[in-house]
Amino acid sequence: MEETCELLHPIDRWLKTERMPHIWCPGCGVGPTIHAWVRALERVGIEKEKVVYVSGIGCCGRGSGYLDVDGFHTTHGRAIPFAVGLKLANPELCVTVISGDGDLFAIGGNHFIHACRRNNDLLVICVNNFIYGMTGGQLAPTTPHGGYSTTSPYGNIEHPFNTPHLADAAGAVYVARWTSIHVRELELSIAEALRMKGFRYIEVLSPCPVNFGRRNNFPEPDAMAKWFAQSSVIMHGADTSKVAIDMGKPIILGNFVKREGKPTYYELLRKLEEMRRKR
Repeated sequence: MEETCELLHPIDRWLKTERMPHIWCPGCGVGPTIHAWVRALERVGIEKEKVVYVSGIGCCGRGSGYLDVDGFHTTHGRAIPFAVGLKLANPELCVTVISGDGDLFAIGGNHFIHACRRNNDLLVICVNNFIYGMTGGQLAPTTPHGGYSTTSPYGNIEHPFNTPHLADAAGAVYVARWTSIHVRELELSIAEALRMKGFRYIEVLSPCPVNFGRRNNFPEPDAMAKWFAQSSVIMHGADTSKVAIDMGKPIILGNFVKREGKPTYYELLRKLEEMRRKR
């Protein structure tokens, strides 16, 4: 009798396959980023029942619909406070926020800064495509100086956030940057972050061929990916104040910051509760 086997995707058990095919554009980096995250969860051995995916509004938001884990597609800019609430209610959960640069650093920027400062026990992955990808290609807080968007048709005159430096200065215990084409390095970085406690931040530079690429001289779906491959330089431990993105200069990638032993917000909260009970 001839043996047959069903061909499955390597992360099939993490997916709601009945909802495929996905709606992300050809060349988008959201899919590879989520793939790297799931592979890292498997590498670390985290139980699927304890995993929570949280996103705000944007291209990453659809991830909660495709993944077979508890997922929350929250209101615009509020992914981090929602995740903070989940972790407060059940500290045993592995809560990850995966959202875009517009969601996390525009309307959600204040939440990001204070979650870093408090050292909330979250992993935050920012899929940075330099633009508002889903809502029409508007200028974002990460759009490179001189970059074109629907709201900066003559070039961006604003200075963009250097998000790893922002996270570092605000107190994050882990800070890294990769691109969505550096999938193996990204997987290992996420795994390293998952093994830590506290506020961990990974920026993932992602192609957006439709809304950033075609307006900024990247006409083909793979053109931004080629730019990442040709321009990236890996510098672990780099000074985060010197990793700002300039489209005419090398893109610095790597694991920049790792702080061990800093108490998390939840640990301090428990100590406070113990002190209250003793009085």
